[in-house]
Amino acid sequence: MSSAEQSQIVTFRLGEELFAADIFSVERVLRYQQPTSIPNVPLWIEGVIDYQGRVVPVINLRRRFDLAPVAPAAETRILIFNAGGEWIGATVDAVLEVAPLDRGQVTPPPALFRGLAGEYLRGIFRRADRLVMFLDVQRLLTTTERLTLEQATGVPGNG
Repeated sequence: MSSAEQSQIVTFRLGEELFAADIFSVERVLRYQQPTSIPNVPLWIEGVIDYQGRVVPVINLRRRFDLAPVAPAAETRILIFNAGGEWIGATVDAVLEVAPLDRGQVTPPPALFRGLAGEYLRGIFRRADRLVMFLDVQRLLTTTERLTLEQATGVPGNG
């Protein structure tokens, strides 16, 4: 099988739901630290953290995907995503594994996922009798949301 058909993914959990991101979109996995809150941003933006001398916005993916909130636990992590040359942090309940993925296993999201939820997904695949949502990290923040963050933090694009 060629490398174009095979890739590596990072799988993580939000509640009982499984998600994945392409390993090339994941810069680092960090232990959870409470982000510094910033005013006048949507509720799903937890705040910012300092990562390698850069101010990085942190999205609470539970809030972003309209899931019930939970308090951070020992396994809570912040994934640092590389989205188009910019770093974005994302709070997840747990990081599970790095694993190979045959791209042929990924199917497009069903029509009912169109709209906001469908925008974030590259597709869906099955892993050990569970469905896994494959995120399109590049689309976690819209251009307008990026501009809002720049204005709130005073930091133009962090890349």
